[in-house]
Amino acid sequence: MPAQGSPADRLRALLAEDRLHVTPSCFDALSARMIERAGFDLAFMSGFAVSAARLGLPDTGLISYGEIVDTGRNVCDAVDLPVIGDADTGYGNEMNVRRTIDGYARAGFAAAMIEDQVAPKRCGHTRGKEVVDREEAARRLRAAVDAREAGADVLILARTDARFGHGLDEALERCRIFADLGADILFLEAPQSEAEMETLCRELPPLPKMANIVEDGDTPELSPARLEEMGFRIAAYPLTLLSSGLKAMEQALAALAGKGAPPPRFSFEALREIVGFPAYTSTLETYAED
Repeated sequence: MPAQGSPADRLRALLAEDRLHVTPSCFDALSARMIERAGFDLAFMSGFAVSAARLGLPDTGLISYGEIVDTGRNVCDAVDLPVIGDADTGYGNEMNVRRTIDGYARAGFAAAMIEDQVAPKRCGHTRGKEVVDREEAARRLRAAVDAREAGADVLILARTDARFGHGLDEALERCRIFADLGADILFLEAPQSEAEMETLCRELPPLPKMANIVEDGDTPELSPARLEEMGFRIAAYPLTLLSSGLKAMEQALAALAGKGAPPPRFSFEALREIVGFPAYTSTLETYAED
């Protein structure tokens, strides 16, 4: 049965629950379907992962708005669970930000993440990233909120990357500014310690907060139970599926080349079920002649 309510409404309901939502990240329709099939109630479409899977390029602003929203439309069409979309810097000035938010809502996203990096942006756990000044960051976020208030049915996830280069206090202040402007979810990227994660949950306004867990990244890889205890409501894992899938492909290729044992795999019948052959055949048969 299709989910009831808009994606944004369903995400609001999830975030109203007093618990953490472990949120794997997808990069195409099939990976999103696997997340839903595994029983998760929320997914995140990672810009890093989409850039890698669609273009084979790094997350450095090379992928366009059109390519990202096209992938997002496929992702949101493939599943019933709400999906958060990475909207980078909004792909331009304030009018671009408004168009991006509107486009993400039309694509079916439950939330769009807008960040304060200088364009072209970089992955949040890489060196060399820079942020715009507070005033420009505020204008960017205000444009996103204005698009929501004008009718785009999507939550605004406000992200700051100011911790790197400007310190925790500046990052906290930007999150407060974003909250005052009307953000729905707060995300302080790449805190450097468990103590910093505790601080941001304690000192920021009482909005839902997201932790971003990148394996081998800057943020401590804490357990979901610990993240929930701190007060986080979303724990995104942006690269887990991508990196695991690539490793399995590498092993399968090595096996085909006679250099190793193949990794576990789905049967052909299971693969047919995942991509929807039984449902297709069942529906087609309803048109058969009596």
